[in-house]
Amino acid sequence: MSWDLVSLQLLVAVRQHGSLGRAARELGMTQPAASARLRALEGQCGLNLVTRSPRGSALTEDGAVVCDAARRVLREADRFESTLATLRHESQRSLSIAASMTIAEHLVPIWVGQLRVELPDVVTGLVVANSDDVIQMVREGRVEMGFVESPVEARDLRMRTVRWDEVQVLVAPGHPWADRSTPVTRVELRRTPLVQREPGSGTRSTFERALGGEAPVALQASSTHAILSAARTGIGPAVVSAIAAHDDRAAGHLVPVRTELDLRRPLRAAWRPHTRLRSPLSDFLKVAAAGDG
Repeated sequence: MSWDLVSLQLLVAVRQHGSLGRAARELGMTQPAASARLRALEGQCGLNLVTRSPRGSALTEDGAVVCDAARRVLREADRFESTLATLRHESQRSLSIAASMTIAEHLVPIWVGQLRVELPDVVTGLVVANSDDVIQMVREGRVEMGFVESPVEARDLRMRTVRWDEVQVLVAPGHPWADRSTPVTRVELRRTPLVQREPGSGTRSTFERALGGEAPVALQASSTHAILSAARTGIGPAVVSAIAAHDDRAAGHLVPVRTELDLRRPLRAAWRPHTRLRSPLSDFLKVAAAGDG
């Protein structure tokens, strides 16, 4: 059975003021409306709660007992509202996301900075993992949203492309491929030891899907910086995101190599289907999808 809290407040106010009219004014209602509410409450309780006389209104013995119980209900309702308000306030100040390496290192800091221009009090918690692990964290509810580079579809999640990237093969300037005028072939890539990310990373998944299989590994690392450093020292061609390699290309430390492969890939946000895109989560997604990063 559901109870009308306003009617309970009215009953308490009648006891406090000894007048239905003053109780009605306190709650911002007309006296006829207040009378109707009390009659409905008495009908719901199956008890006579208020006696009316020319001198005012007073609670019956049953009404006094119900009034005491009503006060307890109203106190709990106030605590409930206070708890909800606290939770809403905290949820609007915090954001939990996970992102794969390239996105976490090169894009998320920019997005967080842009978000804090509008919402300076938001605290963002970021977990960095490979794309497969990010998807699993989203599935399990450990984070509200994940950002991945993997080409694989997660059909049990909502996904949205926020921008495009390209995986590149890069070599040191002295490498034979550095001055090559023709694209490196799929066959050459399959027999050349490469510096790559670990299995499960979006970069490696994109490359192997485009290649149609695996290539030999000269060095495998979960750190993009380690991969770039290995390529600069000549350990082998590196397979890495164009976003991550920007500084090395600009400085001339590494040279991008043309290949026969289509290595373009979407960078996507993922969240559970029933997750409400509240603020600041919805604001963060808008920033990420704006393409300014």
